[in-house]
Amino acid sequence: MEPGIRPTHPLPSMVASVTVFDNSQVLGRVLAAEILERIRVVAGQGRPYLLGCPGGRSLRSTYQALAQLAGKTRQDLSRLVIVMMDEYLHRLADGSFENCPTDAPYGCVNFARQEIRGQLNDELPQEFWMPLENIWVPDPSDPAAYDTKIESAGGIDLFLLASGASDGHVAFNPPGVAIDSGAHIQELAEETRRDNLETFPEFGSLEVVPSHGVTIGLGTIRKYSKEAVLVIHGSHKKATARRVWSAKEFDPAWPATIIHACMNGRVFLDRAAAGA
Repeated sequence: MEPGIRPTHPLPSMVASVTVFDNSQVLGRVLAAEILERIRVVAGQGRPYLLGCPGGRSLRSTYQALAQLAGKTRQDLSRLVIVMMDEYLHRLADGSFENCPTDAPYGCVNFARQEIRGQLNDELPQEFWMPLENIWVPDPSDPAAYDTKIESAGGIDLFLLASGASDGHVAFNPPGVAIDSGAHIQELAEETRRDNLETFPEFGSLEVVPSHGVTIGLGTIRKYSKEAVLVIHGSHKKATARRVWSAKEFDPAWPATIIHACMNGRVFLDRAAAGA
């Protein structure tokens, strides 16, 4: 066991197990090693590996560790598929929506290209690169097709989840979203927009943060993921950790508790988020 890892302590009140790590870097390295091992197993079966990914800060240490370890071991990632959770939308003159430009610095597709695929491929020979077309994102013109696409591919092998610090949102799902919701267009709660302003300071001000996004639903996560890991780290996430820690089941007032309704759900915390 790597130094700094605490034993897993499944709490009697929880469905998902909890593991506490010394810091986010250790957490990221352990999770990255686990992901790469699963990719190796699936590659031996001749099929792609679907990894559900959020943008933003919570999984950055994992993505960085994933790139470093893949490069060190020269692992073939050509069959890795990144299933992004959401994307910001622009409203058109006719009232419909389109995804923000793929090169928008705050965009989830841009995040996937730069901070996930870009880091991974930088460390690998070209024949092992993850292809650009292996980044998936929901289409606002037909959000439900995203669930169909995921289901047709056999489901998501592992869904990495993050929780909003202010209201527990997952992807763009605010408190009150139904547990069986599929991919959909969502008006963004102010708390979600404020959290994303911190993640992407390029916005400059809250007024510039888009008001809508296309997102997977909580049902997408629950129905189509074979495993799920909710990552919470940092002292600013203590309240989030406590809220998830103390839940006995899914609580619609705190969407991140969807982890308790997921198959093989786990919670990874660092010591700063776990507190005392």
